[in-house]
Amino acid sequence: MPTELTTGLSTDLATPAPTGLPEKTRGAHEDGRHLGLARLYLRRFLRNRLAVVGVVIFVALVLFSALGGLFTSYAYSDADFAALTQSPSASHWFGTNQGGNDIYASAVHGLRRSLAIAVSVSVLTVVVAAVIGSGAAYFGGRVEKATLAVIHFLLIVPSFLILALVSNRLAGDWRILIVVLTLFGWMSTARVIWSVSTSLRERDYVTAAEFMGVGPLRIILRHIIPNLGSLLIVNLTLGVVATVLSETALSFLGFGVQTPDVSLGTMLADGASTVTSAPWLFAFPAGLVVLLTVSMTFVGDGLRDALDPTSVTGAAGGRR
Repeated sequence: MPTELTTGLSTDLATPAPTGLPEKTRGAHEDGRHLGLARLYLRRFLRNRLAVVGVVIFVALVLFSALGGLFTSYAYSDADFAALTQSPSASHWFGTNQGGNDIYASAVHGLRRSLAIAVSVSVLTVVVAAVIGSGAAYFGGRVEKATLAVIHFLLIVPSFLILALVSNRLAGDWRILIVVLTLFGWMSTARVIWSVSTSLRERDYVTAAEFMGVGPLRIILRHIIPNLGSLLIVNLTLGVVATVLSETALSFLGFGVQTPDVSLGTMLADGASTVTSAPWLFAFPAGLVVLLTVSMTFVGDGLRDALDPTSVTGAAGGRR
């Protein structure tokens, strides 16, 4: 995942409410403060028109993957032998491939499969990176050095080749692909989280929690990781883009999702050899990949600007 987009992000989200107030008053103060921050971030986000466009496109793609199958009588695995490699028509809106499979039904299923892989891998990667990165920063010493050594070693390993070999050996099971992509996708994010967490471990609320006898795991989960909220949200969004591209590349080369299952990558691979003779086989899945990656990039940039007070858009939103 890109690391240059994660610097300078706000870490105010979990700042404790002022002490010396009654419990109910502090709770109301904290709820009002979080509500005010949420409105401020939403206003900043809505100022970015491209980010709003990205949300609209992404929601449309999710609805298409979830409900698109209701508008066709074909399943992605059905074959119409009377319409082999047929161009788009009233009976087959996106045409058919060499085996008579309906491209519209395949696109719906392929987008659903690619979204499931991308979102799952992005969430798991962020969770693993947050725990490992913040844990290394909090414990410091030998734990920190050992963790960073492992991260740096894995970063120089040709992960794409390993992903291809492992995925191919496991027959392209998409659930196994999620595990493999997660195992080789958390390092860059973990290193960024570690660098930010090194300053958070010196905060007064962490010192106070240690003085009160709070355990290390609870400090990491309750006091350090919540302060990385904006950083994690942006990485989660951009991680979807990175995973879509990785899954598409692997499936395109025959190392990812494999038949009889369908993903956008497998559809691109099938249509690559017929771009001139049957362009619809490549155009429709390619269009979905472009729309998905562009929309999530717009959303990620909008979240970065909304949550980062040092950005131009964020500063403008704060002055309103």
